[in-house]
Amino acid sequence: MMRQASACLIFLFRRQLRHVEKSPSIIEFKAVSFEIAGVRIIDGLNFSIETGEILVLLGESGCGKTTTLKLINRLIDPTGGEVIVEGKATVEWDVIELRRRIGYVLQDGGLFPHFTVAENVGLTLKLQDADPARTTQQVNEMLTLVKLDPPKFADRYPHELSGGQRQRVGVARALAADPDIVLLDEPFGALDVITRTALQKEFAAMVREIGKTAVFVTHDLHEAKLLGSRIALMEKGRIAFLGTPKEFTASDIPLARAYHETIAV
Repeated sequence: MMRQASACLIFLFRRQLRHVEKSPSIIEFKAVSFEIAGVRIIDGLNFSIETGEILVLLGESGCGKTTTLKLINRLIDPTGGEVIVEGKATVEWDVIELRRRIGYVLQDGGLFPHFTVAENVGLTLKLQDADPARTTQQVNEMLTLVKLDPPKFADRYPHELSGGQRQRVGVARALAADPDIVLLDEPFGALDVITRTALQKEFAAMVREIGKTAVFVTHDLHEAKLLGSRIALMEKGRIAFLGTPKEFTASDIPLARAYHETIAV
């Protein structure tokens, strides 16, 4: 517990230093559209994400939420409008520099099977030519942060871990380079209910404590309300609702009511 608290405090201190003079909006979508082969997947998105919040993109498969996520770290470029990250359009960023500044967590963790846990977590730092001693220290701090004891897990390989442990490693890797922004694409979707619930609660507490800005994709309303500072409900490439979990509960938008009916059942 002492080591975990120390890691959290170090992250929080760095965060406060870096954002003293930054704009409240760290990400902005300005009339953003995306289409492929003549099919419009995203249609005129206009919203901003404030520094330090967790925005949940909620919606059914095919609504455009993962596409919206990929526009932030320039896995794809908009075909209309602009996505602004830290005051600069994504198309103006060097793509490698941009992605190194943004943590990214996939549903399966996206771990390299031939790398140890420590090597997976430290990969981004290695790509940045970080000092080996600093890398080792940071890897140990991140593993402690996600409740994986370094002496026990650092030298293991992904196939030696449970699904929940692999997801913890994925989160640790995303945070290792101390990014301002973390993107998560249904990271807990493939886990059993008990493991998923435990990781949801841990992630919500951890991200809020260390002050990261997170964009979280899910189709699970319970997960959205548990994790989100705000919920963006997407439908057919547009945002049907944007507000706090409490405002979502009170919404009379048909799609929002339909989501609540699934919980009631």
